[in-house]
Amino acid sequence: MDTSSKPTCRIVKPGHTYEGKQGLSYFEGIAAETVGAKGICMHVLTMPPGARAKAHLHENHETAIYMLSGQAHTWYGERLENHVIVHAGELFYIPAGVPHLPANLSHAPCTAIIARTDPNEQESVVLLPELDGLVEV
Repeated sequence: MDTSSKPTCRIVKPGHTYEGKQGLSYFEGIAAETVGAKGICMHVLTMPPGARAKAHLHENHETAIYMLSGQAHTWYGERLENHVIVHAGELFYIPAGVPHLPANLSHAPCTAIIARTDPNEQESVVLLPELDGLVEV
């Protein structure tokens, strides 16, 4: 019997990074590409001071964020009209299809664990360049 196609538990050490469409650098984590995940991905993101993502949405998947350290500002909504600051120890939820733009406006890095309901982390990312100019940071 061929056991190579059987699902198995895996450890991922987030040592490698990749550049996301959003303009940020993510630590490689749990995803279809790394462990064959079928319905979830989870990554670590550290945003340096002054970093800002491109306005975007995730067409078909929800996002859950746990802020490990620091704080991040996020503008969200059809015209990025809403604003929230997520602090260390807080959780933040972004529904599928909601435009958003995160930024680190502090003088220290911020680090978050990001989980999404799409195992192909970048597949349903849709950039919204028409919204980028709505947020001045």
